[in-house]
Amino acid sequence: MKFAIGLLLLISVGLVGATALALIFGGPSRPPTLEGINAPFRALDDSDLPALSTYQARDGTPLAFRRYASSADTSHGSVVLLHGSAADSRSMHPLAKAFAAGYTAYTLDVRGHGSSGTRGDIAYVGQLEDDLEDFMQTIEPVAPCTLVGFSSGGGFALRVAGCQRQQLFSNYLLLSPFISQEASTYRADSGGWTRVGLPRYIAIMLLNRLGIDAFNHLPVVRYAVDESADLTPDYSYNLAQNYRPKADYRAALRTTNHPMRVLVGEDDQIFRAGQFATVFQNAGSDVAVDQLPDIDHIGLILDPDAIDAAVAAIQALNGQKAPAP
Repeated sequence: MKFAIGLLLLISVGLVGATALALIFGGPSRPPTLEGINAPFRALDDSDLPALSTYQARDGTPLAFRRYASSADTSHGSVVLLHGSAADSRSMHPLAKAFAAGYTAYTLDVRGHGSSGTRGDIAYVGQLEDDLEDFMQTIEPVAPCTLVGFSSGGGFALRVAGCQRQQLFSNYLLLSPFISQEASTYRADSGGWTRVGLPRYIAIMLLNRLGIDAFNHLPVVRYAVDESADLTPDYSYNLAQNYRPKADYRAALRTTNHPMRVLVGEDDQIFRAGQFATVFQNAGSDVAVDQLPDIDHIGLILDPDAIDAAVAAIQALNGQKAPAP
């Protein structure tokens, strides 16, 4: 009996020690700068970038967004754009300008990025859905309203489309969305864009299952950003878990009852473009997936041909003709 108790104590001490080591030393390392992602933004002309506005989230925090007024005589609806990982609303500027030819467009600094809250962290998993609902209720974008998400923002858009708040939007456009590290679209380390501190990630996940969330603010993933750029280089456990689909992404695809389309560049170096249609089909979804030739990951939001395809996709989702320029 004493031997068994002693063995259990020894195992417990060992588990506590291993967990402590994972929390302290198991964080993400810094990946080398990925030029294929960073370089295109250096040439981005944002001289006509709209000024930041703010709305108040339910916790009292002012969160930032940009508004692009429609240049059409009558707006055909509205578009809300979610940026990719590590970025902010500035990265969606060319796409938002194109949408504004016929729609009122909004680009968000999602909490944890840009001028919204503490960079790289949020208070709890689920806060981003609360923030998005607060935005929609405060700003009241004109209907029909499309949620457009790029990369991690596309994954979060899928998360929204598959939850009880899906009715906030008329339809959804996902641009090369992150789906899951278990999906066939995933490349190791997202093609060199990420480094995950797996020991720390697993330790925090296990602690959460025990009801311990005191370490959720520790960074668990780092991005291959240019360190001189004004970006968000790492995510805490809370932000990493929230700015993506839920673990059962197949359930999200089966649950959504709103129109959705997916665009991906054939030359995407972050995800496996040819696998998107298969992933959606295997989930029992009939969502249309269009591959754009000669377009890579960042090109999907910067290349003029890709931008034209995104505008056409929203027109199709809304059953509209192309608005006059």
